[in-house]
This record gives sequence, structure tokens and C-alpha cells, in this order.
Amino acid sequence: MPGDEAPAPAPAVAPAALARAEQFIWLTARVLEQRRFAFHFLGGDADPVDAALGAYLGADGGYGHALDPDLRGPLSQPPHAAHALRILDGLGRCAGQRIERLCRHLTLVSTPDGALPLLRPGPRDHPTAPYHPVRDDPPGELLTTGPVVGLLHRNRIWHAWLFRATDFCWDRVENLRQGDPYEIQSAVAFLDGVPDRARASAAADRLGRLVRERRLAVLDPGRPEEYPPFPGHAPGERLFPHDYARRPDSLARGWFTDEELGRSLDFLAADQQPDGGWPLRRRAWAPGSSLERRPIATLEALLTLRAYGRPLGPTVSLPGPARPR
Repeated sequence: MPGDEAPAPAPAVAPAALARAEQFIWLTARVLEQRRFAFHFLGGDADPVDAALGAYLGADGGYGHALDPDLRGPLSQPPHAAHALRILDGLGRCAGQRIERLCRHLTLVSTPDGALPLLRPGPRDHPTAPYHPVRDDPPGELLTTGPVVGLLHRNRIWHAWLFRATDFCWDRVENLRQGDPYEIQSAVAFLDGVPDRARASAAADRLGRLVRERRLAVLDPGRPEEYPPFPGHAPGERLFPHDYARRPDSLARGWFTDEELGRSLDFLAADQQPDGGWPLRRRAWAPGSSLERRPIATLEALLTLRAYGRPLGPTVSLPGPARPR
């Protein structure tokens, strides 16, 4: 397996990258993503982000209303919960009564094996992406359970729901043999947060070999034809090293050499579009969903580049004194 040392210095992102992204965010993003951008890159406060996220909170303690743009309608769904937890983790606010209520909600919507379904059926149908089918009796899924459990553990949340959900994730992760790349991403999210670090490291090592053996990560962006899309994915829907190891402290960082990760980050930096945003690689299914998801993809790209020390350049305007984050 490649080492987990820091990547070698690489060419800087174009100095105007952050300024261009800022213009894209103000032009296209929802209030939530605008406030997240202000928090992470303009020295803004966490309270406005928290307030914007609260608009998606349901009376049942879960999150809905297309927080994840691929799931429309008001119903609280597990992918929305995972998205909310990622936002709260970024704010340093993944704690308190809100999380206690969310865990109670997760208990109620779990499958018999204690896990979360991809989607739970509702009293009426609402539009969803075709790759998120609604089933009458959905099974538990690592795709949804892994990120939620990992983030709760990462923030040292303890709740009765976590016991069986954690066991479910361990079973799925340690028996993953031909995983979908997104399922492996979810496994990484679980392993990066779970308390048993030795067991997590061993599981991650095996998954890293699986990713390399099955060519589930594009190690050379200049030769995309050597990395065919996973069955059922869109033609350009491929994952890169930075998609698995979003931060240098991720266990997935050890799957890739410095050169491989450097090429991946170079590709990510160069993928910024003329309008300042980053593209979507999943199959587009609804104009509104694509419009709302691109600012999220842009924020994720910027946060990943910054996590690896890539300079982003200045912003256009700062609302008051900036506080680096």
C-alpha cells in the first residue's frame, strides 16, 4: 500500500479561483450554501448557517425539504440527515438536544437490522433522482448508515441507536468485496469516525487494495479511458483519490502515493468551470436539482483543496474583518 505521507508541493490554484467561486455562489446558491461559504471563507459567523439549516428541520427531528437536492419534498430522509450532520460537523456544532432528537428520529426510521434505509416510503410520492429508488420495504444501507454513524462517533455522540447501527456498518464494511465507489466512500466516512482505530485501519487497508485492484479511482486523470465507469454510472461518473480522501487525516489518504494524490488535486483545481463553479459528474435528472447541487460541489471542492494546503487566492469582498478558518 502507498504511504500516508503529505503530498509533495504542487502548482497553486489560480489566484482568482476563490473570487470566481464566490461570484458563482452569490449568483446561484441557496441561502444555506451562501452562508456556509461566508462561514468557511469570509470569516462569517456560524449562527446564520445554523439558522438556514433549521429551515430544513422537521417536527419529527429529521431533515427534509430537499436539503439533499436529489430528494424533493418535505419528508425527512436519511440522506438529508447525513448532509445536515456534515454541515454541523463543519460548524463544530454537532451536539446538544438537536442531535438527541435526530437520534430518536433515526431509531424510529431504522430497518429491523438497526440500519438506515436509502429512502423510507412516505404517505405520497415526491420526485427523487432515478438512482435513489423508493421501495415499500427498503433494506438497511451502508450508503446512508455509514456517514451518519461515522459523524456521530467523530463528535463523540453516544446514543442507544448507535450500538446496532455501528455493528451493521462493521459487518458491511468488513464483508465488502465488490463495492460501488459511493458505498466505499460511505465506508470511509464510517471508518474515519469510529472509535476502534486499529480495527478501522485494518478495514481501510483492505478497502484501499480493493479500490486499486478494481480501478475504482482514477489514478491518472490524463488517461480516463483506463478507468471505466462503474456499471450503472454515467459515462463521466468516475471517482478520484481526492473523492475518497477528502482530508489529509482520512484513512483513505494512505491508499495513494504523493504523486497520485497530487495529480488528483491538480485535476480538481483545474476542473473549476468558467462560471466559477465546479461541475457535477452524476447523471443530471432535473434542472432544479442540478442547479442546487453545483454550489454544494463547489464548496466541497474548495474545502478539499484548502485541507491539502492548496492556495485559493483572495475573495472579492469581505463583510467585515475576516477570521481565517
